[in-house]
Amino acid sequence: MKTLKFIGAEAFIFNEEYAKKNMKTVAHNLYPLLLKACYLNEKVEVIHTLVENWPHEDFILGKILGKTIDCPEDLTHWSCRLSLVACLRGLKNYVLNSSSLYSKKLKSVDITGIKDIECQPCKCKKTLGRWARTELLSQTCFDLLIEMANGELSASISNLDIDVLCNLFVTERNYEVVVQALLMRHHCPLKIRCVDFRADSLSSQRLFYILKLAEPDSLHKLEIVHNVRLDLYDLKVLLNNINFPKLFSLTFPARTFNVPRYTTEDDIVLSSIGEKLSNMTQLTELSLSFSTLTGKIRKLLSVMNTPLKTLEVANCSLNNIDMAYLANSLHADHLEVLDLSGHNVTSQFPSMFYKLLSKASQTLKMLVLEECDIGDMHVDLLALGLSHCCRLQEFKFLGNPMTSLALMHLFNIFVDLPMLKYIEFPVPKDCYPYDVLYPLDEETLTKFDHQKYNSIKESLLLILTQANREDILAVTPLFGTYDPAIQETSNELGAHLLTSFKEALDNITISLQKLK
Repeated sequence: MKTLKFIGAEAFIFNEEYAKKNMKTVAHNLYPLLLKACYLNEKVEVIHTLVENWPHEDFILGKILGKTIDCPEDLTHWSCRLSLVACLRGLKNYVLNSSSLYSKKLKSVDITGIKDIECQPCKCKKTLGRWARTELLSQTCFDLLIEMANGELSASISNLDIDVLCNLFVTERNYEVVVQALLMRHHCPLKIRCVDFRADSLSSQRLFYILKLAEPDSLHKLEIVHNVRLDLYDLKVLLNNINFPKLFSLTFPARTFNVPRYTTEDDIVLSSIGEKLSNMTQLTELSLSFSTLTGKIRKLLSVMNTPLKTLEVANCSLNNIDMAYLANSLHADHLEVLDLSGHNVTSQFPSMFYKLLSKASQTLKMLVLEECDIGDMHVDLLALGLSHCCRLQEFKFLGNPMTSLALMHLFNIFVDLPMLKYIEFPVPKDCYPYDVLYPLDEETLTKFDHQKYNSIKESLLLILTQANREDILAVTPLFGTYDPAIQETSNELGAHLLTSFKEALDNITISLQKLK
């Protein structure tokens, strides 16, 4: 519930012209309150004026928009385009306005606290995602330098140093403007300081170059995903030439560790990569999904002295040796997020899977077992393993061939997990034709008996209701969870995939011609 102070702030900003005219009479400690009120009501002109005249040393957007005593509503998931553009333009004008250098106290701006979601609650319904925020911030810094060079501005402006903490998302399409901003950072009053870095659709050469510009010594999270072609030897070069001492989260693109047939030299390279990972003493989150790592997990992870809290090894073709290592490793007792999707964990290595769940049971918060070929005959083992996971908050097991009876058995286990809040469960097998084959392709996925599914879902939700567990959200997202990064750059990624496909066809054609 809003306090009278916040209601008063909303009344003050209701008339934007009045608010802008009287802004300098407002007490400095009310600026954050007014900014949140403006953000909530989309008063973009007042936002611009507030930021342009910001009286404090720091501007932490996530803290300003988060839950407060005066307004408990959390606005950090409002990536409102109009409001965020107003913030960054106000920041540029803060530098350019005619106020004396002594009155400009701002030293640090933090825009990392914004979370991207599928449906925008803001009035304009237009989002400014992480990729667009990266482009806008970079362009703002570059434009600021141009205005400083062309305008008759006070020389004292160049003495301003304002660190702008941000999460950069770079693809081929915004690469040039980001590089320009990073190269000129020393001369710009607004200095981009990257905290998290995500790269997609870049060549390895461009990736290496921009990572060096992004000050890797201060990076906390690095995501190299999808359309970045990074093989084992590229990765060795990257880690040999760039250090990431503060990195706590690392994601590699698909097929990074794919080698047709491991040689002695390949094993040496893999071991050296493991050594480099062990030097990242803050690293606790590692994603290796969609790389073939059969029999190689131990070589990669055993040298690490810092236990992992997040491990994603979906579709990595793990074998019994790999699972035995994971179940007995130092990581098992500390795992909070585990993704083993694409492995037949309950049929190929049931004892090691159960042991791994047992060891992780006191810490595990999220478990993902999608397309693991878990059928009715395996549900008892799965239920037994889950029953010990007292801290589990999310469980995702889409794409498994379970009938409604098996799901009902699992839901009766779910109600006894005290911290469970979110479940992604598959369409029951009995909703599909009897001869359907798993894993399901996209065409088959949607061809099920929707009426029967809805009836079964009602029965499953009734189990939760009767156990007073309405706090658990149970859903079936047929095509997976919403990913704002992919959604925002889908056109570019699609074009990149078509180009890659054409290159592959050209290479095949050339090879066939050589055989003639």
